Amino acid sequence: MTSISLPIFGQGSQPAEEDGVELDYLAMPEEMTTYRMPTISLDLNAADLAQAKTVLRQLEQDLAAYPAGSATIDLIGLDQTNRRFVDELLGEGEVSVICGGAHPLRIQESVLAGVWRSRQSDDQCLLADALEVGIMPQSVARTARAAAAQQIDSDMSALPDGVMNAPPLLAELNAKIAAYRPGGEAHIINLSLLPQTEQDLAFLEQRLGQGTVTILSRGYGNCRISATGTRNVWWVRYFNSQDTLILNTLEVSEVPNVACASAEDIADSHQRLREILQVYL
Repeated sequence: MTSISLPIFGQGSQPAEEDGVELDYLAMPEEMTTYRMPTISLDLNAADLAQAKTVLRQLEQDLAAYPAGSATIDLIGLDQTNRRFVDELLGEGEVSVICGGAHPLRIQESVLAGVWRSRQSDDQCLLADALEVGIMPQSVARTARAAAAQQIDSDMSALPDGVMNAPPLLAELNAKIAAYRPGGEAHIINLSLLPQTEQDLAFLEQRLGQGTVTILSRGYGNCRISATGTRNVWWVRYFNSQDTLILNTLEVSEVPNVACASAEDIADSHQRLREILQVYL
């Protein structure tokens, strides 16, 4: 029998280059968050969960009614047992938000996409604790807009050394800010594809200012989103699982879509919650 040898291809299969240079492959994402049925502590007594049952049934109704209405469910009155049950059942999803202020508002998406837990506290106690159904809690866009400038300073009379390509981008952003309306299509500027110097990027940051909202969206790697000090302008940075910046963008929108749930997500969460309620309640 004649043996046939096949050529071998792929990384490491070919001889090294004479100059010693090797291909450096970008590390691919390795992990992805997926939905898992929540695990509830066995010591929770169903007879003591009347408050939690009321909350979850109201949540099921709000999911079913979406997008009609935007009611929130107040959790501040839950006792320790009922709060623990709700905590374990809802878990933590992919998106986290911090809205700055004297008492920062911390928002966490649950494992049910489109169901958001908002908490506010001081050094002593919990001040607010609520659930909200939606693509993104309304407080996020409201906080980002509250102290933001209407337009970017367009004075280019004394540019720092090394600033070359940032001024046209600021002019473009000002035009898009003026034209943007809530619910409109986002305008995205891909800085990774543009010839920006370090001085350009620093100048952009200085003129846009720093906002009061920070969002982290975890999936394949991380997406870190920061509100700028200019209304409806967000800095969106994508990192791979090795925490290497792979995409750097500016976005004119109410809230970047990458952090938002969709109507389809919310419909799916409604179905999942119904299944959960059948098991635990």
